[in-house]
Amino acid sequence: MTMDADAEAPPVLGLTLGGGIARGWAHIGVLRALDAAGIRPQVVCGTSVGALAGAAHLSGRLDVLEAWALGLNRQRMIAYLDFGLGQPSLISGRKLGRLLDQSFGDLRIEDLGVPFGALCVDLFTGHEVCLTKGRVSEVIQASYALPGVFPPRRVGRHMLVDGALVNPVPVSVCRALGAEVVIAVNLNGDIMGKTRVPGGGYAHIAGFDVLELMPGGGLLSGINGIARKLFRRDPNAPSLFGVMMASLNIVLDRTGRSRLAAEPPDVLIAPKLGHIGSAEFDRAAEMIDLGYEAAEAAIPDIREALRVTSYGLEPGAPPPEAAPK
Repeated sequence: MTMDADAEAPPVLGLTLGGGIARGWAHIGVLRALDAAGIRPQVVCGTSVGALAGAAHLSGRLDVLEAWALGLNRQRMIAYLDFGLGQPSLISGRKLGRLLDQSFGDLRIEDLGVPFGALCVDLFTGHEVCLTKGRVSEVIQASYALPGVFPPRRVGRHMLVDGALVNPVPVSVCRALGAEVVIAVNLNGDIMGKTRVPGGGYAHIAGFDVLELMPGGGLLSGINGIARKLFRRDPNAPSLFGVMMASLNIVLDRTGRSRLAAEPPDVLIAPKLGHIGSAEFDRAAEMIDLGYEAAEAAIPDIREALRVTSYGLEPGAPPPEAAPK
């Protein structure tokens, strides 16, 4: 970091919003708590659902996202499960893509007012790719393109998938965009060891079985028959969908721990979300509250981090104007 010896500008505050599939609704509560405390990040980045929440916040659409999330139930979730025959994924993602297009229109990242980055990973090289330009709708879809669930997205020369696979809480990206003090939100710090239920059985790791969301009859009956054979489960073992979600939980947890140890934020916010399945999008109200509570508890630490960085003090030391003469 370089600086002018005569400059007294406060440190640049950054916010990085991690990936976590349905648990991402907790980001809404975090953003609400920061707003209520008058904390305004000057750099924002995110990956996967964190990119969605960050872009919605910066574009003034957080109310819209919250209302949509609170209105989700399992019946409405069915409407977005456009199973993609011939696609490299379970879901084609076209319906969600149209919804994002309607919400964000032609808004571009360059129009958001502050530096913003959405982290993805190149499917073929494994390299991190941070998107800092382009249509918000397209950038978000690339950042949440979870392999096997949503198709990869081509952006320029890259074929991109969900950035949470390699950097679930992209602190490094936030610093690269100019942040000096970084607040990080980790949605996966409380998930391991919670997939079993008393008596030796398995809970639905995703929160429910994908079979529960599949409508029957009509033109979909043949497709659903095949899907039911693929996703059926032994009551004493996890389903195929459950194994996929549990494996993703392991990746997010272990990779996140490693990256946070190597690239620690100044303040870490980690809502307690381990009891919520990774696909339980219909529990938004609970997750928003948990995110708000976790962020509210971290406000003193954020203020202290800004104070210490502003004055170059030891933690707990008074600022210069309050020092004894």
